[in-house]
Amino acid sequence: MEILRTENLSKTYGKGETKVEALKDVSFSVSKGEFVSIVGPSGSGKSTLLNLLGALDMPTSGKVFIDGRDVFNMQEEALAVFRRRNIGFIFQAYNLVPELNVEENIILPLLLDHKKPDQQYIDELLFTLGLTERKHHLPSQLSGGQQQRVAIGRALAAKPAIILADEPTGNLDSKNSRDVIDLMKLSVERYQQTLIMITHNENYASFADRVFQVKDGVVTELGGGQR
Repeated sequence: MEILRTENLSKTYGKGETKVEALKDVSFSVSKGEFVSIVGPSGSGKSTLLNLLGALDMPTSGKVFIDGRDVFNMQEEALAVFRRRNIGFIFQAYNLVPELNVEENIILPLLLDHKKPDQQYIDELLFTLGLTERKHHLPSQLSGGQQQRVAIGRALAAKPAIILADEPTGNLDSKNSRDVIDLMKLSVERYQQTLIMITHNENYASFADRVFQVKDGVVTELGGGQR
């Protein structure tokens, strides 16, 4: 079942001699429950593509459909709610709130949406992420790997249909990186979520169901990962 589709998606920055085509006429679809990796050199347009898929930026032209909804044809307020309920974001820089402890950071998306957290599910998340004993710790009291696990928990808390991860292993060593990949795979398989992950590491990309390459703004499918 299709969960996401792009149609002729393009993004241009600047004008005249400073004009840069970050993405050029990108069309592809992703099915529910798929794990997709996006690879490519720095400046190729990977992050631009992810920002457009998550409706964090507007395209110059083209469309993005999530669960059949044309996201760029929605009113700003409705889009914000739709994004909060249907898309989980994992950033390389973690972006945790320093004044909130582990559990508070994880449930933050639910509180912003005025929803009462399902404590059983949150406890399960904490256990799966290996954070049960750390749930009252502040981000400053955690290692980089633990902070990234909190960021993953926050992305999963609302059980979104789609998880967008921008270099989630970029600041981690090889062991923590593999642990993070395994945790994300476990979640998407358990809850039938869709994971779209940017990575510069082709070894980690190979764990995906499909791999896309972005080069000079053009997106091509390289085929399935080795898993």
